[in-house]
Amino acid sequence: MKRTIDVTELALRDAHQSLLATRMALEDMVPACADIDRAGYWSVECWGGATFDACIRFLNEDPWERLRTFRRLLPNSRLQMLLRGQNLLGYRHYQDMVVDRFVDKAAENGMDVFRVFDALNDIRNLQRAITAVRRTGKHAQGTICYTVSPLHTVEGFVNMAERLVELGCDSICLKDMAALLKPQPAYDIVRGIKERCGAGVRVHVHTHATTGVTLVSLMKAIEAGADCVDTAISSLSLGPGHNPTESLVEMLEGTGFEARLDKDCLRRVRDHFASVRPRYAEFMSNIHGVDTDIFDSQIPGGMISNMESQLKQQNAAHRLKEVLIEVPRVREDAGFPPLVTPSSQIVGTQAVFNVMMGRYKAMSGEFADLMLGYYGQAPGARDPEVVALAERQGGKQPIDCRPADLLQPEWQSLRESTLALPGSDGSDEDVLTHAMFPQVAPKFFASRAEGPKNLGKTAPPAAPGSAPGPSANAAAAAPLHATVSYDVTLNGRSHRVSVTPVG
Repeated sequence: MKRTIDVTELALRDAHQSLLATRMALEDMVPACADIDRAGYWSVECWGGATFDACIRFLNEDPWERLRTFRRLLPNSRLQMLLRGQNLLGYRHYQDMVVDRFVDKAAENGMDVFRVFDALNDIRNLQRAITAVRRTGKHAQGTICYTVSPLHTVEGFVNMAERLVELGCDSICLKDMAALLKPQPAYDIVRGIKERCGAGVRVHVHTHATTGVTLVSLMKAIEAGADCVDTAISSLSLGPGHNPTESLVEMLEGTGFEARLDKDCLRRVRDHFASVRPRYAEFMSNIHGVDTDIFDSQIPGGMISNMESQLKQQNAAHRLKEVLIEVPRVREDAGFPPLVTPSSQIVGTQAVFNVMMGRYKAMSGEFADLMLGYYGQAPGARDPEVVALAERQGGKQPIDCRPADLLQPEWQSLRESTLALPGSDGSDEDVLTHAMFPQVAPKFFASRAEGPKNLGKTAPPAAPGSAPGPSANAAAAAPLHATVSYDVTLNGRSHRVSVTPVG
């Protein structure tokens, strides 16, 4: 009898975050939801990560309404999000009450599975969020950020899994954000977790496709006992993205495993996103095909594109190779943290500074905090000379406690400052939005009533059976007296509206 392998679909979150800079508008995802809901996935990742930031920074879209929309359109699916532990979805640590409120509100608005990770794999930074998820009765998934260094071993990852199980996690995720997970370590870690923690502990494996080896890694993880793997529909896969869902299904044929997904649904989802993806060409990653250099630099694809942008702004794009050499050196100085948000941005930016201005002649405040322990405990010892520089720059002393223990209660002050903003509706959701992005949220609240923006260049695909309607860009380019048609949804019903200018 074949063993069923569960699948988490990434098309609605990490797939377009990795390939299209998280710019995909909700309206371009909605038409695929019915088939995604019927396809038979274990869960559908659709929220968290960078989507919250992108919604309010670029798309003028309320991320909480996005979540509620997915909940309505995916009634039969477990909705899944990526949560940065004590960082929530922002870039600093938040006081425990704020963490509790966020988890409560995410669950209330429809979230089912919380994949909780910490950029340093510091268990202390995961505890509060995991406890909050368990209190809501939702699925708490403890996450191990996979990386490679002289300090990271199979035994170390298995030990972390054991500690996460002791915290009460419902499942364990091995998260490979840079496509570094080769087949043998995938097998060894999953097998180790199953042997140490028990065969009944669910193990999920998440990996990117950038290095070209990780579909094999997924197969080896499955052979070792993995219960669920993450994939993305083929039209939003590969490059710095993920392995294709359909390829996984076909790979398992003829083996002792099967992914029970509806192929007809997968084809329709594939075709939908194949038609949508070209609209976002200007946001597409410059990484195409396979890049095995990542095994040396260990730099996630999104981090490379961010460094490219920083260097271009300084007319120094030609110095990218120097930065790629500097990143591992900075990472070693910082105690070999995994490179994932926010540590990847912090280390990458410091590497740019070092190349442009000389090693540690300038230091970002975030890197100083990383060196001094304000993001948590790094896997290894930090370079003492760089720690001393960080102390002198920021005027802070190194800490070894859980960083959030130093925070004072902040919910009431966050609430008061949010209520004072034009456009704020006074909800806990708005307070949380402002808490995570205090520079961006005020502008979003003020413009929210204008509605979401679609940054695509051409019209979205029409719903089945309806005539094609132009996007806002197409309408703006129409002749003065042209009749323009729109599809409008009101109270759940779709209407075709034609508008003819008369002025």
